[in-house]
Amino acid sequence: MSEGLVSLVGAGPGDPDLLTRAAVKRLRRADVVYYDALVAPAVLRLVRRRARLVPVGKRRGYATLRQEAIEAHLVADARRGLRVVRLKGGDPFVFGRGAEEALTVTRAGVHCEVIPGVSAGIAAPARAGIPVTHRGLASSVAFVAGHDLLDGPDGDQVAARLDSLARGADTLVIFMAGAHLDRLAAILLAAGLPGSTPAATIENGTLPGQRVRRGRLEQLEELGTGRGTGPLLVVVGRTAGLADELAAPLAAGALFAEAGDSGTTTESTAIAAASPAAAAAPVAATGAAFTLRRTRR
Repeated sequence: MSEGLVSLVGAGPGDPDLLTRAAVKRLRRADVVYYDALVAPAVLRLVRRRARLVPVGKRRGYATLRQEAIEAHLVADARRGLRVVRLKGGDPFVFGRGAEEALTVTRAGVHCEVIPGVSAGIAAPARAGIPVTHRGLASSVAFVAGHDLLDGPDGDQVAARLDSLARGADTLVIFMAGAHLDRLAAILLAAGLPGSTPAATIENGTLPGQRVRRGRLEQLEELGTGRGTGPLLVVVGRTAGLADELAAPLAAGALFAEAGDSGTTTESTAIAAASPAAAAAPVAATGAAFTLRRTRR
């Protein structure tokens, strides 16, 4: 084995306060950090100044480096004796191709470790007031990648798996489905889920610009209107309805705790809809977003 090390590090859902202590240690000791597009700038600021930062993110079909090239760089740098961090949004082994990289690195005879991270599939709904399980409502949850819901054989296979999960899981958390909300809703409705099933879209989860829209499954495509370019998570299931009661008080509680812990003043603004026209739509009646603004005293 070489003297270098590759650390596959989970950057968590976005908020740097949700990083693990182990993740922070690796960032502060790294010689080079290969980071994904979804890693928040605040997380990158934790990397020591002498480290080399290399963006290798993939967004909406565009990749700065092919996966094979990323893996080759990890191996090459570690063989030079460097402490290499592969920094991934959420958890490296949850839709992050972390296992592929771990296999390549270990097969090359290089030291490798995994630093788990808090998955956005749990943290983003929680920050939005949505538990993914709840006694009496949901005892099972399925995490699904939705970016392959295209027309054609491959998309049909993904749709078939999603149909099966919709029939068996109480809560569905769908990653990377922002471009296919209409098809996603059609598949779930065809699987037998009622159109009135609570649903939510969460953009930029746990970040100051988090935007949450809540409504019903039959409104799913409408819930995605006016979204920005940030990552979108979809939650479908009865627990999503609990946010009607939990979202505002939990957001207020977080602001209160932060003010007490850090000596900052905070303000929370609830935005019911993106435009006056949307305010009259059914989706706006249950839609909500929270924007946090922080001011140092």
